[in-house]
Amino acid sequence: MDSNRRNLLKASASAAVGSLLGTQAAAQNQTQTTPAAPTLAVPPLAGKIGMRLATCTMGASSAPVLVAVLDNGKMVDLQAEARRQKRALPFDATSMLSLIKSGNAGLEQVRTVVDAAMGRPASLLAVEKARFMSPIPRPERNIYCVGWNYLDHFEEGKQARFDKSTEKLPEHPVFFTKGTHTMNGPFDTIPHDPNYSNTTDWEAELAVIIGQTGRNIPEERAMDYVFGYAPYNDTTVREAQQKLHGGQWFKGKSLDGHGPMGPWIVTAAGVKLDDLRVICRINGVEKQNASYKQMYFKIPRIIAELSRGLTLEAGDIIATGTPSGVGFARKPPEFLKHGDVIETEIAGIGVMRNTIRAEA
Repeated sequence: MDSNRRNLLKASASAAVGSLLGTQAAAQNQTQTTPAAPTLAVPPLAGKIGMRLATCTMGASSAPVLVAVLDNGKMVDLQAEARRQKRALPFDATSMLSLIKSGNAGLEQVRTVVDAAMGRPASLLAVEKARFMSPIPRPERNIYCVGWNYLDHFEEGKQARFDKSTEKLPEHPVFFTKGTHTMNGPFDTIPHDPNYSNTTDWEAELAVIIGQTGRNIPEERAMDYVFGYAPYNDTTVREAQQKLHGGQWFKGKSLDGHGPMGPWIVTAAGVKLDDLRVICRINGVEKQNASYKQMYFKIPRIIAELSRGLTLEAGDIIATGTPSGVGFARKPPEFLKHGDVIETEIAGIGVMRNTIRAEA
């Protein structure tokens, strides 16, 4: 990544929002019977120079648009605001993938549009009126995932795993993928088929979004390839993961809707990795809470090893692993059921709230 692109990622308008997400999530799930949950507050960005970029709709029949979410709980519709400013955008303002791929030109225009909009309060929109989708509603490729990337999670699973052949943490990251149809919105329901299995489990994770195409990326340059970060949940059907398909993880990890992400991507300069915590609550009860510092393989190593002989593309998503506290390793095991609420939080980035919905 050249220095101009790094500077753009480090010089965009600050974007933060307060406790509105708890209200929004409740409204979007109002047809569900769910336990009461505390109002969730999203803390300010760790870095003052960064953006929260999201994909959302403004009404039931409206098309998705890209927005930048601001400190004051307002947001800028990039497409509408660019039209008002008579400014041509070098990307499709309905597609996060298009924005990511547009490189320097796209980031420069986003910054210009947002700066101009902030000087005209009447053009700003209320976040409460939007329905947030996954920032990347339909990935072009499978989501890359890292397994066993927290020591405590590896240890807790030793006795619970069906396959006990792996007794020592591998010397290299463990990679697998999830299908593109697993992608889900940050406040949408997660489908659950009790006739298939009642072993659906939670896995809160930090997602890394790649900002440019690269292959054989050196570890010392890996962070230059990061566009931003988002909360992610690698929701998993344990029975299918461990028992039904020869120990291959793909099917158990790849059921439709079993990978919510969002509510936005925070650009890299808005995040201080060492300050991040990965947190998961089920029905308001904390189940997972770990620091980025506890990650066994840090992001530079993950990117370097994954890209060895394998091309990473702009817009690729890497889920970096879950900490201890998952359901299948508890005594007795705990699994998700209809009506359960999963809160996935990356402290300093954002919070998701998804409800489990039974369906055949």
